[in-house]
Amino acid sequence: MGTNELKENITKILKNKNTLTVLIVFAGIIGLYIVYNWKVNQATQLVQVPYAKKELNSREEIKAESVAYMSVPKSLLSNAKNLINNGYSVIGKFVNYGYTIPQYSFFYSQSILANSAKPESEFANIPEGYTVYRLDVDFDSTYGNSIYPGNYIDLYIKLTEKDTDKIIFGRLIKGIQVMAVYDANGNSVFESSSDVRSPKYMWFAVPNDLYKLLMTAQYIKANIIPIPRNASYSVETRAPEIDSVYIQNYILARGYNFNE
Repeated sequence: MGTNELKENITKILKNKNTLTVLIVFAGIIGLYIVYNWKVNQATQLVQVPYAKKELNSREEIKAESVAYMSVPKSLLSNAKNLINNGYSVIGKFVNYGYTIPQYSFFYSQSILANSAKPESEFANIPEGYTVYRLDVDFDSTYGNSIYPGNYIDLYIKLTEKDTDKIIFGRLIKGIQVMAVYDANGNSVFESSSDVRSPKYMWFAVPNDLYKLLMTAQYIKANIIPIPRNASYSVETRAPEIDSVYIQNYILARGYNFNE
C-alpha cells in the first residue's frame, strides 16, 4: 500500500462520523483518566507540616522544642489559607501580639511576627518629656475590663478636704491614652491566652509635670479614678491636659515638693 493510498484510507476513516465519535470518546476517557490520577496523587501525596507541641501565648518565642511535624496530604496546603508548611518559618520567631497558638495547632502567617525580632514593649516609644505612670486598678474600676490599650480616658479625683472633711471630687486630667493593662504577674490582660487574667495595673504616659501631680495625689492618698469615654473620643489623637486647676492647686498645696 502506497503512501497516497494510506492517506486516503485515513481520510475516509476520519470523515466517518461514527469513527470520529469513537475517537473523541476514547480521547476523552484518556484525558479523564490522566486528570483523575493527577488528583488522586495530589490528595494522597504526604508532606511534613509543623505544628505546636504546646500552647504558645502572645509574644512567646517559638523554640525548636515547641515544634513537631505531622504528615498531611499535599492538597491541604492549597486549601488552607496562610498555612506555614516549614519549620524554618516559625522557629526563632515570636507569636504575634493578640494571638494564642493552641496545642497541636498548625502555624498560620497572621499569628507569627513577620520578622524574628522580639516584639517591642508598649513603653518603647515614650515621647520626650513624658513619664510612665502606673495606676492600681481592679475589675470594677476598669468597668469590667472595658478600658483597652489605645483608649483615651479621663482621670477623676476623690479626696477629703483636710479642714472641713468635705469631699472634693472632679475631673483632674482629661485625654490620657492607655498604654497597657497588666495583671498581678505582669501579663497583658488583653493578650490572647487561655488564662483568665484580672487587671491589676493600668499604665499610661503623661507629661512630667502631670506625673508629679499624680504622684503627689498618690502621696496624700487621693483616690484616682479612671473614667472611660465613648468610642469617638479615641478617634482623635489627644494630649493629656488639666481640667480642674482648683483640684490641681489643692493637691500640690498639700503634697511634698519632690524637687526640693
